[in-house]
Order: sequence, then C-alpha cells, then structure tokens
Amino acid sequence: MGVALLSLVLVLGNVFKEMLDLLINHSVPLETVLGFIAFVLPFSMTFTIPWGFLTAVLLVFGRLSADNEIIALRANGVSFPRVFIPVLAMALMLVGVCFWINTEVAPRAQYAMLTSLFRIATSNPVSMFQPDEVVDQFPDRRIFVGGREGDVMKNLVVVELDDKGSPSKVVFAKTGTLTTDSENHRLLLRVQDANFEQRDNRDSQNVALIRQGITMKEGVFPMSIQKLLDQKKRGKPLTSHTLRELIEAIAQSDCPRRLAYQVEVSKRFSLSLAALAFALIAVPLGITAHRKETSVGFALSLVIAFGYFFLIIIADTFHENPHAMPVLLVWLPNLLFTGLGIWLFSRLARR
Repeated sequence: MGVALLSLVLVLGNVFKEMLDLLINHSVPLETVLGFIAFVLPFSMTFTIPWGFLTAVLLVFGRLSADNEIIALRANGVSFPRVFIPVLAMALMLVGVCFWINTEVAPRAQYAMLTSLFRIATSNPVSMFQPDEVVDQFPDRRIFVGGREGDVMKNLVVVELDDKGSPSKVVFAKTGTLTTDSENHRLLLRVQDANFEQRDNRDSQNVALIRQGITMKEGVFPMSIQKLLDQKKRGKPLTSHTLRELIEAIAQSDCPRRLAYQVEVSKRFSLSLAALAFALIAVPLGITAHRKETSVGFALSLVIAFGYFFLIIIADTFHENPHAMPVLLVWLPNLLFTGLGIWLFSRLARR
C-alpha cells in the first residue's frame, strides 16, 4: 500500500510537470496519457519501493511492540535476530528488484517517456507553433509566430542557422501554413508575402555584406523531424542510459564525461541497497517507538527517507567535481544509515 500510494503521488507530480503544457495546448488522447504514466512509473519505483518497505516495517514493528508481541516472542525463546530474518530476506529480494529497475527498466522507460513527449508534440505539428512564442526545437531553425487563426500562422519570423549556430538568413512573412511530409520525415513551412535578409556565404560575419530587401510571393522551408530525433538521442540524459551503456561509455578512451558516468553507476548500485539500509534502521526504530498510531510510522518513514534521498541528491550534484570524490560520496547515505541501523540493532538485541 505504501508503494502504491507513494508511486501515485510521484507519477501525478511528473504528469503535471511534464505534460501540463501539452494537455493545455495539444489534443492529447487518453491512451497517450496512460502510456506516459506507464513510462514514469518505473522511474518513480526506484524511490517508492524502498520507501514503501521502510513505512511497512516501521508500522508493523511499532504495532508488534505496542501490543507486546515482541515480548511474547522473546518469552517463547524466539531471539531478536530470528524475528529479523523474514525482514532481511524480503529486504534482499527488494534489493535485487530495485537493482533490475535502476539499471534496466527505469532508464529505458525514462528515455521512452522523453521520446513520447516529442512524438506527442510532433503528431500535431501546428500545435507546436503557439502565438508570441519562439519555436527552438529544430536545430537549424528558430521560428517566431506573431499570431494564429486556426492553422494559419501570422507575422512569422524565420531564422536559419548555419553549422556554427550563427544566423545565415532571416525571413519575415505575413502568413504561413504547415504540412507534414511523412515520406521524408520532415515538416514543410509554406510562407506567403515574405521578404528576407541573407548573409554572404564568403564572409558570413561581415554585416556590411548582408543582402536586404529580397522579396518572394511564396516560399517553402523544410524542417527535418529526423534531425530532431537525432538531437534527442545525442542529448540523452545520464539517467536514461542503461548500465551496459554506461559501462561501455566509461571503457572508451576518449570519454569526455567519464567521472559523471562513474558516479551514475555508483549511484545506481547505492540506491539499490536502500531497502537493506532501511530494514536495518526501521526494525529497531519501530520497536523503540512502541506506538499503535500509523501517523508515527509515516512520520518516521518520511524523515528517514527524506534524509537518505536528500544525501543521494546532494552527492549527485558533485558528479563533475573530482575533488569532492563523488564516486565515494554517493555511498555515504548507505554507510551512515547502515552503520546507524547496525548500532541500534545490536543495542536492542542486548536488551
């Protein structure tokens, strides 16, 4: 129940964060929204499985302690480590599940989520061009739309960029329409009543050589969708790489971000052990709390989980700083919580 509740909260938060603009400005069908939720769910479970397990252990052992069940077990010769064995077995099982999710399922799902957002936007390409906004998704174009009446865009400014990212041509058009060329994987922007300025190819930086006042009744500007997809693939975030992809990137001699990749690998191993660290600290804390109220267990789980994941996030911010030793720093939450859990566990076992 804890995993389901926490996952629902995180998934809904991601839906509103990533899809709010699309839901407002695009006609997004229900199956697309459900597909997006399915992509977000594995990523959220890297946090909610350990957190839900922590909550469950705190609630169960708090209630057992409050009802004197722990005393009854001890009186019948059941040692405290023996009581802990089922919890340890479940924790180790969840470590394996979390490792699989962290290294394979979540990265693939997150990349599919990013790709789905792009496909939602390009399935109805006209909706990408909103009034008083600059469309900058295309690597070789910047397009400003002054207004819209249905599918007709008005007062367009189209800036063509060269290979260095500098403007090579600026087009001013009164109206424009957009069509899809599915065979060639591109969009065709047809402009009417346009005039443009163009830089000289021989010396593009020389402003004096800019040709102005060129007019045309109608023109077509092709915009490659494939370039957008390629750009998305090149810009794939670290969290969207599988463990194999990360290791292959680290093995390359010319890897420019080797430290960041190494930190990401260490973080995934460290996060996978969260369930074990939480088990060690939750059992003695639940027994010590000795309360029947579920609110106490939820409060304790919130404090512990927030502290653990906050330290992971802080450590991850140093992934480009070799002086901070981020590869070791991401293991600090596990060392702290596991050490504290072992101390509390041994202290309780001696009582």
